[in-house]
Amino acid sequence: MTNWVERLTGETRGALLAMLRRSHQTITALADGLHLTDNAVRTHIATLERDGIVAHVGTERQTGGKPARVYALTDEGEELFPKAYALVLRGLVEELAQRDGWERATALLRAVGQRVAPAGAAPYDRERRVAAAAAALRALGGDVEVQRTADGYRLQGYGCPLSSVTAKHPQVCELARALVEEITGQPVMECCDRNGRPRCGFRIDDVPESPPSVGDQP
Repeated sequence: MTNWVERLTGETRGALLAMLRRSHQTITALADGLHLTDNAVRTHIATLERDGIVAHVGTERQTGGKPARVYALTDEGEELFPKAYALVLRGLVEELAQRDGWERATALLRAVGQRVAPAGAAPYDRERRVAAAAAALRALGGDVEVQRTADGYRLQGYGCPLSSVTAKHPQVCELARALVEEITGQPVMECCDRNGRPRCGFRIDDVPESPPSVGDQP
């Protein structure tokens, strides 16, 4: 069966990346392993370097020749390979819920959401705080845009970075809601769409101004 990386990058580049995942490689070593010419491998490496998936990390002196450039996967390249994050998170959430109940599990998910919010002072301007919350969701792997509505703002997602978990356990959306609340400093309403392919959605309503107290009236 063709693996995910090969489906994404093509069979040859998938095999090249698999070799780089095991160890740093020169062009010649990659060419020998893939049964390609050095020039063919250089073409693939140039594209992968441009995309930030592979990087030149040093040189290796070869017998009777000039030093050869050595290549390795970048952190972005490593992230192409499947991880067990979703499986582990789902198992952890289910274990917490079974042991302590969903109320406690949800509270812990909200605490995690608050913890993963970017450190530092939030922008003073409300619009910038909403934009910062959208950026934080994108950093987690979401595709999110900010929409201005008659009632305030909506963070509209076109996918969900935790979809493999939230489809079965919508309580996990509380993690993202807590993150948005932590950044915006306002109550947030979760309005995710879980029909078919899950899509994130969070509403931040305008906060009505408090009427002046009797003592403040002229």
